[in-house]
Amino acid sequence: QVQLVESGGGLVGAGGSLKLSCVASEYIFRIKIMGWFRQAPGKQRELVATMTSDGYTNYADSVKGRFTISGDNAKNTMYLQMNSLKPEDTAVYYCNARTPGYNDWGPGTQVTVSS
Repeated sequence: QVQLVESGGGLVGAGGSLKLSCVASEYIFRIKIMGWFRQAPGKQRELVATMTSDGYTNYADSVKGRFTISGDNAKNTMYLQMNSLKPEDTAVYYCNARTPGYNDWGPGTQVTVSS
């Protein structure tokens, strides 16, 4: 089990930027895969971006070129840098940690992008 806490959400205008953080209770290099998901009202939770412990990253087509996932092992923290934000990016963003034995989520942080 790993505890995850997101922060950095808020209200931003279209075209703006936000940087989300996810602090884990475990060293992130011990977690096989970490990622960001989001869920808008009335929609399924969807993948935003993932990173593996060996450094590979993956992005949803909708955010490629705009979002960057990264991690800081010393701080047990994963980040999501979000640029060129669009109203359709509005959602609750969740941190996820998955490895054999657990699949854990943070409580989420709200991102709202105004027109």
